[in-house]
Amino acid sequence: MFKRVLTASAVAALMTLPTLSTVAARDVSQLGVSLTPMGAEKAGNADGSIPAWEGGLLMGRPAAGRERAPAEYPTSSDKPLFTVTSANLDQHREMLTPGALALFAKFPDSYKMPVYPTRRTGNAPDFVYAATLKNAKNASLENDGESLVNASVGIPFPIPENGKEVIWNHKLRYHGEGLQRWNVQLAVQTNGSFVPYKIREDVRFHYNVKGATPESLDNVIIYFLQFTTSPARQAGNVLLVHETMDQVAEARRAWLYNPGQRRIRRAPNVAYDNPGTGADGLRTNDQLDSFNGATDRYTWDIIGKREMLLPYNAHRLADDKVKYADIVQRNHLNQDLTRYERRRVWVLDSNLKPGTTHQYKRRTYYIDEDTWTILAVDIYDGRDQLWRVQEYHPVMVPWLKAVGPALATVYDLNANRYLVMEASNEEPLFEERDWDVDHFTTGSVQRMATR
Repeated sequence: MFKRVLTASAVAALMTLPTLSTVAARDVSQLGVSLTPMGAEKAGNADGSIPAWEGGLLMGRPAAGRERAPAEYPTSSDKPLFTVTSANLDQHREMLTPGALALFAKFPDSYKMPVYPTRRTGNAPDFVYAATLKNAKNASLENDGESLVNASVGIPFPIPENGKEVIWNHKLRYHGEGLQRWNVQLAVQTNGSFVPYKIREDVRFHYNVKGATPESLDNVIIYFLQFTTSPARQAGNVLLVHETMDQVAEARRAWLYNPGQRRIRRAPNVAYDNPGTGADGLRTNDQLDSFNGATDRYTWDIIGKREMLLPYNAHRLADDKVKYADIVQRNHLNQDLTRYERRRVWVLDSNLKPGTTHQYKRRTYYIDEDTWTILAVDIYDGRDQLWRVQEYHPVMVPWLKAVGPALATVYDLNANRYLVMEASNEEPLFEERDWDVDHFTTGSVQRMATR
């Protein structure tokens, strides 16, 4: 009964939220005028709680070793405007997602959301802005939205007209051109215990490499290598992925290297709702980065744009002086380290198509207008009951003008467990890398894995 009532009230809360705007007719001339170069509304909101966009966070790289220090960023002097708790929840209910309401209902004595001033830090390099304007005039989707045509480098649809265009914007937002990073996953048990699952990832954001053209991409938007380093029983496993741009012409290419067999094999199951690496069953493959991969199993509908309280500017969660044990608590994150802001977001609803399969029947996404980053996801099971709640805590990397994660979470409301992923506090800082495409071949993997 609790689950049924919770789901009904959560859906009602979402549907009664005020809609700020619906999808406007595409007017490319407004990019850089009334809209930011990425397609967000430049103006602030009526009461000033969301300020006007003035170019985002503009600052150089901090001194070596200080890149993850919160004090280096102008947001460090901010104090919470207020904290949402179960005691004052009714005052803020209309600004919260059904997932957030579910967490307050499940953990009324401990869950809270500190809400800070809204800082519109999002931006991107000038070459991304120029490409976004070009894409706005030329890009299109074919084959029921599975084939992106005539787009490269920038946001493909800065003024989206349908849900498929919105989700493509998220998948192709600017993360930089290439990097090596650590992705540590913590599957937190009911008693608060966890064992870190450590993965090193090499990524070439092929679509976003400066000077890339639709022709030069050769139907690949991301090259991705994932090396498991611990726990010891999993160390040596390698995943290689070539994420394709036209998934009708060619589906995602994936391979797995098993150190016991010393062989690399095709892995067509690295997609959709197959279990994600090292997640202890708490996420699916398509939940990394909030959503990735093919969109063909769902319909995608824009509900509108709304103002909501969502994670943002999470520099305290990225601090390398903060340990995983400081972040993880029983039931949920240490919410004292989180930061929520009033954000203007696209609300996107995805429903499983008849005749297709996925363990999630429906997902509702909340997508930041400034960076096209999915900030939260409400995830429903086959009975239309809220099952899992996903959050992405982003930071801007100002010297790259790129957005990335401090960490992300998936809460399982039924199992009373949760997953932390994309954390790196106790690992080396990510490195910008100019990877050659040859780094992402099966032969390269075989050589690296057997050294």
